[in-house]
Amino acid sequence: MPELPREERLAAALVELADTLVRDYDVISFLHMLVDHCVDLLEVAAAGVLIATPKGQAVDIAASDERTRKLERLSSEWDEGPCRDCFRSGTQVPDVPLDTEAAAARWPQFAPRAVDAGFTSVVAAPLRLHDQAIGALNLFRDRPGALSASELRLGQALADTATIGILYQRAVSDQMSVTAQLQHALDSRVLIEQAKGYLAHHRGQGVDEAFTALRAYARTHQMKLTKLASQVLADTIGPTLLPPDG
Repeated sequence: MPELPREERLAAALVELADTLVRDYDVISFLHMLVDHCVDLLEVAAAGVLIATPKGQAVDIAASDERTRKLERLSSEWDEGPCRDCFRSGTQVPDVPLDTEAAAARWPQFAPRAVDAGFTSVVAAPLRLHDQAIGALNLFRDRPGALSASELRLGQALADTATIGILYQRAVSDQMSVTAQLQHALDSRVLIEQAKGYLAHHRGQGVDEAFTALRAYARTHQMKLTKLASQVLADTIGPTLLPPDG
């Protein structure tokens, strides 16, 4: 089946990111969907999302691949990087070439590690609605040249749509506050990371492949990632995902 034109994929992505009033809405799955759409639709190699805790600390939540996941986790530990600058200022961090003295001076630990991971430049877009910022989106390139202004506008549009979806879902359902929702996302992240590692070890494959299998199983069986992760760690999931020992 031929791939749909980019315009049709973009329209579908915006609808999907706006439609958060669905049964079993899960913010972790939602943000992974955001980074996947960014990689599909933009001229970027990878994407990552950081979300703020109730105390205002930015913590990594979703990434499009494992190298980006590791980089974002280290960025959290170092408390430096484009996502943190973007979240704190509430404004975009425009294209920054990573293999430069300026980048190394700005992010002495993040910049060289990003270069080692194969990235050439990065931009960051805030997840913000009016004066409420809830996180930031990192967009990485792995080839020469900057992300164009039109591509950056599109990335910001995806981030804005996702932000509106998250905040609107909580405003309508009124089940928990935005801060409680984000704290739940942070807690869920730990569970999912444990399940990824366990699954990778049990299946004898890389973490990226294991996570792809985990997400595919969740979609096929209409399960939340957090619920599936719990079942994986408890060895109560079927042999399709977790083959028996031996």
